[in-house]
Amino acid sequence: MKRRLFWIGLSVVFTLILGLNGAWAKSIKIGLMCPLTGSWASEGQDMKKIVELLAEDINAQGGLLGADVEIVVEDDGGDPRTAALAAQRLATQDIVGVIGTYGSSVTEASQNIFDEFKIIQIANGSTAIRLTEKGLKYFFRTCPRDDEQGRVAVKNLEKMGYKRIAILHDNTTYSKGLADEAKSLLEEKGLEVVFYDALTPGERDYTAILTKLKAANPEVVFFTGYYPEAGLLLRQKKEMNWNVPFIGGDATNNPDLVKIAGKDAAEGFYFLSPPVPQDLDSKEAKEFLAAYVKKYGSAPGSVWAVLSGDAFLAIAEAIKGTKSTDPDRLADYLHNELKDMPGLTGKISFNSKGDRVGDLYRLYRVDADGKFVLQP
Repeated sequence: MKRRLFWIGLSVVFTLILGLNGAWAKSIKIGLMCPLTGSWASEGQDMKKIVELLAEDINAQGGLLGADVEIVVEDDGGDPRTAALAAQRLATQDIVGVIGTYGSSVTEASQNIFDEFKIIQIANGSTAIRLTEKGLKYFFRTCPRDDEQGRVAVKNLEKMGYKRIAILHDNTTYSKGLADEAKSLLEEKGLEVVFYDALTPGERDYTAILTKLKAANPEVVFFTGYYPEAGLLLRQKKEMNWNVPFIGGDATNNPDLVKIAGKDAAEGFYFLSPPVPQDLDSKEAKEFLAAYVKKYGSAPGSVWAVLSGDAFLAIAEAIKGTKSTDPDRLADYLHNELKDMPGLTGKISFNSKGDRVGDLYRLYRVDADGKFVLQP
């Protein structure tokens, strides 16, 4: 009888081991929602390259919890309605967490869907303040917020000595939020906002709004929209022979801005941004850049795609730290136990709202060769 019980017990143990191996051998799916099409496609294509590169690296080291990482990509087209559909598709594919996306209004369209499915979401290019003021337990972001960007923008406008400032936005969640924040801070400091209005994104001719701006006679224009419109504004401003300086928000940090504007028109344009890995001397930034250049032949285009890599590393670290894919344990770990994780853009921790902790914004200037130069 004892011998029989021994074999039954051994059989149960083998069954459990085989079951566990089967479960652990199953890939761990991490979603990536990004704009592979549309006007922000270059951001999304870089996001895909970076996240897939990091996943290959982790898989080469044995994966997570003994399983390979599988990246499931959905194109949101840089459009809120498309993003909501992309989020619904991802939410039904057994993903552990999702990275993305670029654009606050696009991210906002997906937030409640991932929250209802209890899926960790770490956005990389969505800086609107309200995204983390909703109290969503599973939402995080590796990019900074617009109130911090507004503060740094006003600080630099003051430092440059401007007194008459025009603000131009595009009515999107991100752009208007940043414009409102900057306007409020400028007025608190007694600086004059001589123009405050919006353009319509996607148009091909902005001479009418530029003419209205010029009539307000500003000393500088703070444009809080995205790089496609910023590039066109700079080119058409140059064609008008209007030499007023432009300063952009962080959504203008993309090499396509120079392609659209032309080097002559882009030279002297300032913008705010978290630092790119090329300007950091950390081991993680250097190793990442070397690996990216080796695989793709050039450095990544903008910091927003790199921040998607930081989102991937944070999800991977949470899975390793908890030895689990349970969303509640991952969320608790990211909120409370992830401290100063070495990322591609610096150290990463999150506060109780899911916002990244730390002062990230820097000032960049476009030089005569079209390169983005970090200012002292």
